[in-house]
Amino acid sequence: MLVCKSLITFADRFILYISMSKITKFPSALISGDCTTSSLVLDGGSIIDQCIVTAGESGTFYLQQHLLYVVLGGSVTLSCGRQSWTVGKNEMILLRKAHSVSYKKQGSPETGLFESQLFAINDELLKDFLTSLQVTIPPITEELGAQVSPMSDRLVAYCWSLSPYFNDPSAVNPGLLRLKVMELLYNVMDCSKNIFRQMLQLRQPLKTDIHHVVEDNYTSPISLDELAYLSGRSLSSFKREFQSIYGEPPAKWIREKRLTKAYQMLQSSKLSVADVAYSLGFENPTHFSRIFKEHFGVTPSSVAG
Repeated sequence: MLVCKSLITFADRFILYISMSKITKFPSALISGDCTTSSLVLDGGSIIDQCIVTAGESGTFYLQQHLLYVVLGGSVTLSCGRQSWTVGKNEMILLRKAHSVSYKKQGSPETGLFESQLFAINDELLKDFLTSLQVTIPPITEELGAQVSPMSDRLVAYCWSLSPYFNDPSAVNPGLLRLKVMELLYNVMDCSKNIFRQMLQLRQPLKTDIHHVVEDNYTSPISLDELAYLSGRSLSSFKREFQSIYGEPPAKWIREKRLTKAYQMLQSSKLSVADVAYSLGFENPTHFSRIFKEHFGVTPSSVAG
């Protein structure tokens, strides 16, 4: 049973209810109105989502913004590719955008409740914060992986102090909201040098091999802009290098790669057409079925074993 209240400041929004088979986009699912929540919105910016659940909950979301995940009670296991982390009470983790993340929540042994806050941190907010610090981003020689970090007493107190802001969202001054979000980033910087170093790297991703980026991410609902970001290149440079490597545009290659993988999955597994479509990053089964038939000349259901 869900007994939570969502708190959104800044940008885009995060959906709390996630289908087991569908990868839900974070935070655009809230923007589209797929979820009814009380929220605080500041300049179309980022988000704070506060949740309390009384039973285990699991699902998958795709990060369109960087995510600071804070746990205040219970624990959550997060998985991304071959990596997995368990975030416990008064711990946090910073996850980079353009990745699919699966989660499974566990309640506290004492209360049975899972309590968390999720902060979406968009690029503009991060830029404003780092500019205010007058920080020069050092050259990046190796990528910093996500790590679970303990929260300071001050940061824990800050998170709990947000609760009154959501009792009457319309009465909260937007200028005060901006100050509160900047306060969050200052607290995180003072609390965890590792997460602060990750924040610096978010503004200047390490240039990585295009083969590695596209092979690892083509099954996610990822945009070309996001692939370029993950590769550490501008969109124009990414497209140009991709074309020289694969001999075709990235959008065409990704679509054909997904369709070929879908054909194999339909033949060799018991998954439904909808499950295959969602697992490979297609927006919906209807769209998937149409382009599958256009490509192979048969419907997905006729291929399914």
